[in-house]
Amino acid sequence: MCRLCAITSNEFFSPLDNILALETMKEGHDGSGMGLILKNLGGEFESLKDFPILSGICSKDGLHKMDVFFNKSGFKLKYTWTPKIKPVKGIESRDYYFARVYDYPDEYKDKSSDEKENLLLKTRLYLRAMGEKDESIIVFSFFPDIITLKEVGDPLQLCEFFGLDNSQLKAKIIFAQGRQNTNYAINLYACHPFFIQGFGSMTNGENTAFVPIREFLISRGFPGYIGYNSDSEVFAHILHYTCKSLGFPLTYYKDVITPLKTSEIEKREDKEAAEFLKISLRPLCIDGPNCVIGFMPDGTCFMVQDAKKLRPGVVGGIKGRVGMMSEECGLESAVSSRDRTKDVFPMKYDMVIVTPGAEEVKIWNQLQGWTTITN
Repeated sequence: MCRLCAITSNEFFSPLDNILALETMKEGHDGSGMGLILKNLGGEFESLKDFPILSGICSKDGLHKMDVFFNKSGFKLKYTWTPKIKPVKGIESRDYYFARVYDYPDEYKDKSSDEKENLLLKTRLYLRAMGEKDESIIVFSFFPDIITLKEVGDPLQLCEFFGLDNSQLKAKIIFAQGRQNTNYAINLYACHPFFIQGFGSMTNGENTAFVPIREFLISRGFPGYIGYNSDSEVFAHILHYTCKSLGFPLTYYKDVITPLKTSEIEKREDKEAAEFLKISLRPLCIDGPNCVIGFMPDGTCFMVQDAKKLRPGVVGGIKGRVGMMSEECGLESAVSSRDRTKDVFPMKYDMVIVTPGAEEVKIWNQLQGWTTITN
């Protein structure tokens, strides 16, 4: 099993907080990789929130190809962040890790947000394809106010390798995953968290319904539904499809991935909508066990379990700082001052939702609707 650690806060904090929480859950990951996504950035990025940030890794040749592409595309480089690499035994360093901030091409500056997002998606996919054969370019995200960092190794060692313990890199939402490799080969595109057009997710579990979900998503004709080096990437894409492409509220994501029985749907006030989702989107029903943690473009975060509920998950914190973890020891590391009696362990019908800025923790139950709101 992998281990998950998400923290959402109304103040900026360091990814070191997530990494130390992962360290307490070390028996659940094997050092085969760590992924980080930072959202609502502070420090040197706080004044650059309106500009897209390209996050990834490249070789020297890949850097040259990338620069040639951007010079032709009209994007203008505004700022570059690179980690201060410290050699660590057992971690093989690549040529260039980066988060590069660009200004949009002139012809896109007055375009709608959807047109800009589609341009960024198209650009990310083009760069990925350009470097995929020889791994000269690996691109994880290209979006405003988002930085993604991934590498193979133990999280605590990677923290030292990237110099995150002394870095000024901070954010108000940080997702981190310590991987336990379940693939035959370690591929950084298989490392959680996953991101697409403002939506992110990470998962602990096994998605045995992966193939029909993948085929359904690919059939939608949306260019971003590709890759799938991990069976868990579909969770981010289902979230995007449900909430952005179809425009449904977040709670219906739970109904899509774990639909109720017909007898249970009959008790819902919105039974016609719930039944329609079950019938029309049945190929997106998951078959776990899975614990999924995700975020929305507005900074809303959530945790949801599948119907089998065989993967651990806990949510807890104080007003202004909430952790969503695989284990209580991780939550203890991240928010030790919380009231532990208010910790939430979502069960098979529950979706725990944390509002932006960690102002409220709410529980939506498929059978009962909103059951608990904690300020």
